[in-house]
Amino acid sequence: MGDVDANGTRPAPLVDRKLKRNRVSAVILALLIFMLDQAVKWAVTVPLDLKGQPGREMRLFSFFDLRWVENSGVSLGLLSADGELGRWLLVALTAAIATFVAVWLWRERKRADSTALAMVLGGALGNIADRVRLGYVLDYADLHFGAWRPFLVFNVGDAAITIGVLLLLVRALLMRDGKAPKKEV
Repeated sequence: MGDVDANGTRPAPLVDRKLKRNRVSAVILALLIFMLDQAVKWAVTVPLDLKGQPGREMRLFSFFDLRWVENSGVSLGLLSADGELGRWLLVALTAAIATFVAVWLWRERKRADSTALAMVLGGALGNIADRVRLGYVLDYADLHFGAWRPFLVFNVGDAAITIGVLLLLVRALLMRDGKAPKKEV
């Protein structure tokens, strides 16, 4: 095989090119998620004027509404940012986490993990931009089945973060060296 030497390893230039492509793809994905998140938030805010709607909601389907929620905390209302100091401390905390994710993404060699990290990074950047610009994160997606609401009201960034974290967890718990563990008989 031309791409692998006698020891089963790839030559350094090929590995470097693959790693570089991986990084570029991940950064592009993170930017696309960030831009989609901001574009949908703009659409909900400006053309749809959801904030100005009676009851601050718009029914799209029997199971999905657009609902205006100003989230001043993080998931599940934790670490609520009351006042300017709390807001900027939360910005600093989430920016530090995003920086950690970006460094991890840059060092990551596995494409699937890079993709998951890019999703987390893109979503985090969208929520950080809201918090800096507005003082809160705009959430609007309300998925429900009758009165049962399996999720809090969320946005594209939240969805990307959740999916990215779940992918990382599944890979960490179920995969070893890129292969699913074999069942013992």
